[in-house]
Amino acid sequence: MAKELKQLTKRADNYSQWYNDLVTKADLAEQAPVRGCMIIKPYGFAIWEKMKEQLDKMFKLKGVQNAYFPLLIPKSFLSREAEHVKGFAKECAVVTHYRLKASEDGNSVVVDPEAKLDEELIIRPTSETIIWNTYKNWIHSWRDLPIKCNQWCNVMRWEMRTRPFLRTSEFLWQEGHTAHATREEAEQMAQDMLHVYADFVENWMAVPVMQGVKSETERFAGAINTYTIEAMMQDGKALQSGTSHFLGQNFAKSFDVTYLTKDNKPEYVWATSWGVSTRLMGALIMTHSDDNGLVLPPKLAPIQVVIIPIYKNDEQKEQLNEKLQPVIEQLRQLNISVKFDDADNKRPGFKYADYELKGIPVRLVMGGRDLENNTIEIMRRDTLDKENVSFDGIVERVTNTLDDIQKNIFNKAIKFRDSHIFECDNYDEFKERVKDGGFFLCHWDGTAETEAKIKDDTQATIRCIPFAFEQTPGTDMVSGKPAKYRVIIARSY
Repeated sequence: MAKELKQLTKRADNYSQWYNDLVTKADLAEQAPVRGCMIIKPYGFAIWEKMKEQLDKMFKLKGVQNAYFPLLIPKSFLSREAEHVKGFAKECAVVTHYRLKASEDGNSVVVDPEAKLDEELIIRPTSETIIWNTYKNWIHSWRDLPIKCNQWCNVMRWEMRTRPFLRTSEFLWQEGHTAHATREEAEQMAQDMLHVYADFVENWMAVPVMQGVKSETERFAGAINTYTIEAMMQDGKALQSGTSHFLGQNFAKSFDVTYLTKDNKPEYVWATSWGVSTRLMGALIMTHSDDNGLVLPPKLAPIQVVIIPIYKNDEQKEQLNEKLQPVIEQLRQLNISVKFDDADNKRPGFKYADYELKGIPVRLVMGGRDLENNTIEIMRRDTLDKENVSFDGIVERVTNTLDDIQKNIFNKAIKFRDSHIFECDNYDEFKERVKDGGFFLCHWDGTAETEAKIKDDTQATIRCIPFAFEQTPGTDMVSGKPAKYRVIIARSY
C-alpha cells in the first residue's frame, strides 16, 4: 500500500482499533461534534443508499408502503405501554423548551425560561407509540386492514458507549409497523419480514446469519416475540443484524385501537414492528474486510469497477481513452457502476492503494504495452489476485468476476462461521472458550436466573433459540435442570 494510506492497525493486533481505523480511512464516517453521533461521509452513505434501495424493493413486494411520522413524541404516549417505557426510559432524549434568547451580555444564547413546554417531547427512540396513536384514526373496520407502513428515518437513543455504525446515539434505520385482523396473520408477517432480512443480508451483503427467536429477557420492550438474525464477525462476536417483533395486541390495547369484525363485533388489532439500521454497515465491514482495507460485496459496492489508464503523454492518454470507452459503456449498460480514473494529480500507486482500501471489487489497469499487446490487467479485491488477460472479452470476464467475488466472500464467511459453532455441555469449559469468540450451542433451562448468571460470569448473552438446528431436550450446563432446547450463546456487539 502507498505510504500515505498504510497506517491501518492489523486485525490480529487490535481488532477494535482496526475497525475504527478502517471506518475513518476508507472515508465511511467520522466522529461528529455531538457526543455519540457520527457524520456519514458520501462514500459510506452511498453504500447505505444501495442497501436502502434494495430493501425498499423487497418491502414493497410484501405490500408495504412508505410513510413518515413525527420525530417528536409526547411524553404521555410512552407512558401508555408499561414494558415499552421501561425498556427505553434510560435512553430517551427529552425536549423541554421551544425557544432560545440572547444572553444578557449578547455574546451567546440561553434557553428562554418562559418557553417551557406544557408537555415534554421525546426524540423518537422508536415510533410504536406515535404510530399506534395514528392508527387509531385510520382503523375502524376489518375493511381497513391490514395496514403495512414503513418509514426510513433517524432515531435517538442516548448510548453511553458508542462506536461508528455499530452503536451510536443517533442512527439511521427503517421501521416497519403493521396492523392485522388476526393473530395468525400478524405472526406470519413478523416471520416473513425476518426472512426478508435474512435474504437481503445473505444474498446482497454476503453475510451468513442465524435466524431464531429471542429469549424473554432479550426481546423488544412490549413484544410477545422478537425474531432475530445473528451474524458472526471475524473476531467471533455476534452482531444482531435485524429484528422483527410480534407485538400481539399490547399496543392496540394501550392506544385503544379496535376494529369491527365482519360480524360487527369490536376486536383489538394485532401488530408487528421490524427494523434494520446502519448497524448493517458495521456487519458489512467486519465480516469481509482485511488488513488492506474494505472488501465489499459487488452488489452493494458504490463503484463496482475502477479503470485506470497508465499513460506517458497526451497522445497515449487519448489512445487509451478511445480503447477503453466502449468497455465503460458496455459495463454501464449492464448496470455495473464504473469509475474511469484518468486524473493526473495522483500517482498510479496511490490510486491502487486507495481503491484497495475502499474495497472496489474489480480493478482494470491498461498501459502503453497493453495497447500494443491488446491486453489488460484485472485485479479482484477479495483475493488480491491479478493477471494480464486478453482485452477481447473483458466485459464478460468482469461480469463473471463480480459474480464470483459475491459468491466467494459469502462462502468464506459461512465457512468461518460454521467452523466457530460449538456444542458445549460443560460450564467450566464454556467459560474458558467463550473468551475466544464463537457461537456456543448450549442447553438452557429457560430461566432468567440462569441467563443472568451466564452474562455476569462471562459477558456472553443468549443470542437466540435458533431455527436451524434440530432441538433435543437435555440438561442445562449451569443449573443442572432439564432443558427443552439448545440456544446460541455468544459475546456480542
